[in-house]
Amino acid sequence: MGIVMFVDETTSGSRSEGRPLEVAEERLGARELIRRRVFEEVAEYNARTPAVFQGLVQPQDAERVLDGYALRTPRRIDPEQQTALALEAFTRNGFLLLVGDRQVTELDEEIELGSGTEVTFLKLVPLVGG
Repeated sequence: MGIVMFVDETTSGSRSEGRPLEVAEERLGARELIRRRVFEEVAEYNARTPAVFQGLVQPQDAERVLDGYALRTPRRIDPEQQTALALEAFTRNGFLLLVGDRQVTELDEEIELGSGTEVTFLKLVPLVGG
């Protein structure tokens, strides 16, 4: 059993402090790793229901704000629905998944997780320009 650190980064250079997650397995598929991260952040949000959801992907009926996503109508977030949105975002290259210095490109790819492994979710920020 070990602690994996989930870190969010953007292509504009911002980086989160990191969120620890305890993982019993030494290997997990990328799909399961994303699912666990999403379930953890949704459970945390649903327990406190703050004004802003700070998660991997934008929930339906929410708008992007400076530090996350504001739900138009306060409600509990469905972890299964949020996982489906995250997996879809991964397949559309909405974010890259990096384990250590290696990019994971397939949802079914097995990832070796030692204690202290850093898993980076690199959110791709659309370029603005003319």
